[in-house]
Amino acid sequence: MESAAYLTGQFLLAMPGIGDPRFEHAVIAICAHDGGGAIGIGLGATIGGLGLHTVLDQFKIDPGDAPDAPVHFGGPVEPRRGFVIHSNDWGGQDTIDVAGRWALSGTIDVLRAIAAGKGPRHWVVALGYAGWSEGQLDEEMTRHGWFNVPGDLELLYDTPADARWARGFAVAGVDTRLLASGAGTA
Repeated sequence: MESAAYLTGQFLLAMPGIGDPRFEHAVIAICAHDGGGAIGIGLGATIGGLGLHTVLDQFKIDPGDAPDAPVHFGGPVEPRRGFVIHSNDWGGQDTIDVAGRWALSGTIDVLRAIAAGKGPRHWVVALGYAGWSEGQLDEEMTRHGWFNVPGDLELLYDTPADARWARGFAVAGVDTRLLASGAGTA
């Protein structure tokens, strides 16, 4: 069964009380969502003490003039695997276009290009990803837990990680102070 509600190119915001501490205040950029499942990159939290320069050093890449930007907690799946969400002005051997909004790369060539000053103009580095099997995200979207918002580029590139969750709700007209972590009973 094909769903018309595929979320590629949008953000998922975790509702309060989602029930999984790994996703508390999560902001996930959905990079692929189809009948086979979904994959997203977490952008709501950074990994303390880990910056781009450390990642580049692990690959013996001179950082050049690249800023030592924070590395995001992309999700609990394969937490040692790196991904770069970036603007569509650069592409490498494995780069995929995400609904015309941004691109996703997962090989070292994007890191080399960023360090050499020849990479994408905008980028965010993450380790790990969030993944859903066939139909799983569709099912989760029918219950309390996730709220989806358009894939706003300002939220992606210009908003600090710790402010993305609240800003994502604000863009949708939701005041996070009014969100409850549970439902009432009658």
